[in-house]
Amino acid sequence: MTVSSAFNAFKSSKSIFWKSTGKLQQTIAGCIERKGKGLHSGKVSTVKLWPELASKGRYFDFQPNVIRASIEFAEESPLCTTLCKDGVKIRTVEHLLSALEAMEVDNCRIEIKNSDPEDCDLEVPIFDGSASEWVEAIEQVGLKEATDHCGNCCEKMAAYLNEPVHVWRNDSFVAAFPSPEIRITYGIDFRQVQAIGCQWFSVTSLDNSFYSKHIALSRTFCIYEEVERMRNAGLIKGGGLENALVCSASKGWLNPPLRFPDEPCRHKVLDLIGDASLFARFGSQGFPVAHIVAYKGSHALHSDFVRRLSGII
Repeated sequence: MTVSSAFNAFKSSKSIFWKSTGKLQQTIAGCIERKGKGLHSGKVSTVKLWPELASKGRYFDFQPNVIRASIEFAEESPLCTTLCKDGVKIRTVEHLLSALEAMEVDNCRIEIKNSDPEDCDLEVPIFDGSASEWVEAIEQVGLKEATDHCGNCCEKMAAYLNEPVHVWRNDSFVAAFPSPEIRITYGIDFRQVQAIGCQWFSVTSLDNSFYSKHIALSRTFCIYEEVERMRNAGLIKGGGLENALVCSASKGWLNPPLRFPDEPCRHKVLDLIGDASLFARFGSQGFPVAHIVAYKGSHALHSDFVRRLSGII
């Protein structure tokens, strides 16, 4: 990282300022390899996570292409977050990035491939629909301080808010307010589906222990009556009762039990953390230090929020 690029990356603006978290950047202590089926494509892919040098950040490696896990490369896509560069697409990155962000893996090379080396449309495996597979793997291999080419450690920076920031689409919004610590308040509203209804979930202290016990386990969900429409749109080809919670408006949950009474709302927080991680740069914290309040959010709205923080919109 050059002095000029670092200066530009952590330059304060009207909305945010950067300061040290008091921590050093970290990476994983060893390699992690996992293989599984993609939720939307149904294709099997293999993902390897490798330790990386300090200030390198998190990035996907599909040789010879490299795509940084940055909002710069986020493409709006239905029901997931997709990174796209030079004709290569990597879909459903949010659960993996959520785990890496929350577990403080600041620098990581993410190698991804599927059975067809010529296929440039890839997808991160869905596993059981939560982030628990990634969290368990990170806990097993452990973390270490990341050092640069010269063996030096680097401090970890985080963005703080100078003023409220918000984005909205129709009756959905994401708003962030200045706060000395991370707080999250998230609401969803599925009144047409009685078993889900209106839910709120709050996080008052986001650390890796709280994340692994109370957020990472929450699974993605869908409405049974919308499944046919999604499949006709070419989505959820790999979806099933083993990798998503399915709820019917008339019959309730088709594959209980839930891990938490408010599991759908908790999963939205999981997604928000993954999408907000795209604000990270040079090994910094992606999630801003703020009180974030979201209502009826989506991956697209989460991405708009990060773009607003970044000054893109």
